[in-house]
Amino acid sequence: MWKWEAEYPRGVVVIVHGAAEHHGRYRWLIEMWRSIGMNVVMGDLPGQGLTTRRRGHIHSFEEYVKEIERWVEEAQGYDLPIFLLGHSMGALAVIRTLQERSLPIWGAMLSSPCLGLKEQPPSYMDVLSKGLNKLRPGMLFDSNLRIEDATRNPDIRETDMNDSLYVTKVSVRWYRELVEAMNQAFKNIEKLPDVPLLVMQGGDDKIVEKLIVKQWFDELDLSEKIYKEWPQLYHEIFNEPERDQVFLYAKSFVDVHI
Repeated sequence: MWKWEAEYPRGVVVIVHGAAEHHGRYRWLIEMWRSIGMNVVMGDLPGQGLTTRRRGHIHSFEEYVKEIERWVEEAQGYDLPIFLLGHSMGALAVIRTLQERSLPIWGAMLSSPCLGLKEQPPSYMDVLSKGLNKLRPGMLFDSNLRIEDATRNPDIRETDMNDSLYVTKVSVRWYRELVEAMNQAFKNIEKLPDVPLLVMQGGDDKIVEKLIVKQWFDELDLSEKIYKEWPQLYHEIFNEPERDQVFLYAKSFVDVHI
C-alpha cells in the first residue's frame, strides 16, 4: 500500500486497479487527484503487481475485499471525506466490498466495471474450468486480455508492451472466483449501501459488456446514482486520449459531495 498526499488536502481517494495491472499504471491519475487537493491511497491487489503472492492467482475473491477494506481503514487516518474509485475488476471488487462490508465512504466511482465479459469462453471451457477448479485450481492459462483492446492511447499501449508486471496468465481459481463475484454483484444488488454512485463506462468497450453494466445500474435502488457513457472510448477510460474530460467529470462528482 502507498499514499500520496496533496499540499492542502480536502479528501481522500482510494483507487482499486483492475485485472492484469498494478498501481504503477495510475501515476497520471494519482497526480491529477493530488492537484485538486485529494490524498490518494492505493496498493496492488493480491496476486498482482509487486505483491509477493503468485501472480495471476488467488484463493478467494474475499482476498480483494479484505485488501480494499484495509486501504479504506488507512484512509480513515486522514479524517477527511473518503471516496472509492475502482476500475474494471477493481470496480467489481469495490461493489462486492460495499455489499459485504460497512465502510465510511462519501461516494463511489466505478470505471467500466467488470460485471460481464464481452467475449464469453466456449461452454465446454466453462464446464472444464469448474472441474479443474477442484483438481488443479492453481493451473495457469492465457488471460487473452489484449493490450490493444484496453485503450486507443498509443503511448499507454507501448508502455504496457514493455511492462514486466503486466499479468498475462491467470489461474483457474482466479477465473472461477471472477465469475462468481459477477454473479454475486447481481444477486446481492439490494445490499449495496445507499451512497452516491458514479458509473462511467466506455462506449466502445471491447473487454466488458456495457449492456450488462447498464442493466446492473438500472436495477440499483439508490437515492443518487449517475451513469455516464463515453462514446468511442475503449475500456480504460482514464487512459484514453480524452482522459482529461473523463477526470473532470469524476472531479465534479467529488466536488459536489465534499
